[in-house]
Amino acid sequence: MSGLAAAIRLARFGKQTIILERHSRTGGLNSFYFRQGRLFETGLHAMTNYAAPGDRLAPLNRLFRQLKLSRKSFQTHEQLGSEIRFPSHRLRFTNDLRCLHDEIATTFPQAADGFTQLTAFVKAYNPFLPQPWASARQTIATFIPDPLLIEMLLCPLMIYGNSQEDDMDLAQFVIMFQAVFMEGFFRPQGTIQDFLSWLQGHYQSLGGEIRCQAGVTDLLVNGNQVRGVRLESGEEIPAEAVISTVGAVGTLGMLPESLPGIAADYVGRISFIESIYLVPRPTLATIDHDATCLFFSDREQFVYHRPQEPVDLAVGVVNFPANFHGLPKDDIVAIRVTHPANYHSFCQANGAATKNRSQPYVALKRDWQAQSLAKISKMIGNFSPNIVYQDTFTPLTIEHYSGKAAGAVYGSPLKIKDGLTRYQNLFLAGTDQGFLGIVGAMLSGVTVVNQHLLTSSANAD
Repeated sequence: MSGLAAAIRLARFGKQTIILERHSRTGGLNSFYFRQGRLFETGLHAMTNYAAPGDRLAPLNRLFRQLKLSRKSFQTHEQLGSEIRFPSHRLRFTNDLRCLHDEIATTFPQAADGFTQLTAFVKAYNPFLPQPWASARQTIATFIPDPLLIEMLLCPLMIYGNSQEDDMDLAQFVIMFQAVFMEGFFRPQGTIQDFLSWLQGHYQSLGGEIRCQAGVTDLLVNGNQVRGVRLESGEEIPAEAVISTVGAVGTLGMLPESLPGIAADYVGRISFIESIYLVPRPTLATIDHDATCLFFSDREQFVYHRPQEPVDLAVGVVNFPANFHGLPKDDIVAIRVTHPANYHSFCQANGAATKNRSQPYVALKRDWQAQSLAKISKMIGNFSPNIVYQDTFTPLTIEHYSGKAAGAVYGSPLKIKDGLTRYQNLFLAGTDQGFLGIVGAMLSGVTVVNQHLLTSSANAD
């Protein structure tokens, strides 16, 4: 998504641009595939950063202006409401921050004023200024006296976009707090396929080129400049500038120098296993299905790190993609279940297999999918007899289709906020710049272009 946005922004100003995509379609993990004639979305649980069309300063609307897209023609559907569920307490939140404040005032009355002060702090904090790492946990504790409430507030923010284990950089916390609690979840009209087609059509109308199944293997350098790229086919394409959206580790791997120690520092550890279940719509009436996103922890102390076992069933999120205001009521609806997972467990099970997955890997995936289904059925009600189709992806799937090393969905724990590298015309955009979610990823691409590749006059809009 960051690559698409960067390319659109450049093409708007007459720059000759080309998107090189390794796979058969764009979007990375925010894409789609078909099974038995049905479309499965791989990333569009819910978009963050909702804003009404008239809010000119909101990230979503600023993005659309930068890309010269019509916000009014972009139909959106806000969430019904989401829930944070711990063993002893529950909190509900919507796209209106007052809902969460009222929930906290009722459940944690001694923390209500502190939450108001925390919100004011977040509004005033600029997360994109250069500054040293600071602990989100410690900062929140200066406002909120209740340790359990701190855990509950961190749960959805970490699950939805944190690349670090157990704590969160304060800047990333501010970004996610604004995106999830202050702006909130929504879905566009249609599917991710429709959204990608819209973006690609706009890009191509501006003269941009897209080449799929054109994976890049090498960045060709001359001194401190990148002079072009080499594709898997052996073809070389010259370039005045390159924006890489495969992350810091993937980008380092394409350079001629060997930097194993540095690359290892950028490898993320947070990955997930996710199952998608299709059920007839009447099934929803038999289960606990009111939340758009149900973030849960079976422990009062929220644990967020790579599990020792292949999957941590005690933590996760259940998403109901049909639970948005005004969506068409399809006969078949999806239930999506996500848990933290151990990349190396699935790697070891797969062994030396490359093109096709090994039998031990397939067995491991099926075993944990079954355990997850049993666990979730106890939590929200048993829907398994009504499943008409199901599919599961693992950290290896994420690595293969997104290029994220070790299946780390949220990329490196070390963010490169300015997008700069040691090469004057090579830039990073996307997750490893520190922007997260679909809107954040696209803003990342736009920001890199504005800061490094366009003149100040072009940025005036």
